[in-house]
Amino acid sequence: MPPRRILLTGASGFVAGHLAPRLRSAFPAAELFPIGNGPGAVDVTDADAVHALVREVRPDACVHLAAVSTVQAARRDVGHAWQVNLLGSLTLAAALLAHAPDCVLLFVSSSEVYGRSFRAGVALDETAALAPMNTYAATKAAADLALGAMVGEGLRVIRLRSFNHTGPGQSAEFVVPAFARQVARIEGQLQPPIMNVGALDSQRDFLDVRDVCAAYVACLECADAIEPGTIFNIASGTPRQIGDILRQLLELSGVTAKPETGAALLRPSDIPIATGNAAAARTMLGWQPGIPWEQTLRDVLQDWRQRVRHDG
Repeated sequence: MPPRRILLTGASGFVAGHLAPRLRSAFPAAELFPIGNGPGAVDVTDADAVHALVREVRPDACVHLAAVSTVQAARRDVGHAWQVNLLGSLTLAAALLAHAPDCVLLFVSSSEVYGRSFRAGVALDETAALAPMNTYAATKAAADLALGAMVGEGLRVIRLRSFNHTGPGQSAEFVVPAFARQVARIEGQLQPPIMNVGALDSQRDFLDVRDVCAAYVACLECADAIEPGTIFNIASGTPRQIGDILRQLLELSGVTAKPETGAALLRPSDIPIATGNAAAARTMLGWQPGIPWEQTLRDVLQDWRQRVRHDG
């Protein structure tokens, strides 16, 4: 049965900006309750507020995007990252069990949870060991495990380990928009033709955010047939070298620029290759990426051209 009342946390964020319209299109008869920042926002670490919200909305589906969502932000405030990513997720799950026990919870985790397991050098599936290598990854792994354990208490959770995704609207804290922003600024003669970069030889599994949102919608469409606690990798299966992404963006723009490595952009615990096996999502959800990578890069670059022009 399609959901009738969908609670969307983290509704002010990048992914939610793409997901909300997809949910409205896929489930036109459903009420969508987006909870983000600003007036009327609910802090996921405030148990009383979360219980009151769930008691009022009584969702039959919840997509949990609210999080400290970058490695850098988690490193800057470790305690806050644990409060939001672990305790906030547990608070939401407890509220759903108490007031909407039939609700399907989509918990959006991260490929970062696999950490050291990527050193095997193969595309990892959902059976790979969780071996986080930074605070952000540890908070996500802990929440992933804790929510999985709550299946025994009746929680209808589906855990989604999404690999790197990008698209229009993403902040420059992430590598693809960080490159696109600099390219757009060089085009506008707002900075010299020098690109500040981190490690260019690393290879990562990238997706378009719109394909990722399609996977989340597919989970809700198939939720009744999915066993609680199921884990899905959301991945392309194609590793892309960071240096190649920089080169492609420069080629798309026609800009010539020299890369310069910035020490602040180098991760202390980086790994050479991280890619995922999403066969389970293809088989059980009928999902696979559909947006060409070049289109993704064009759209991100155009988004940053508009932002740079707007900023003046």
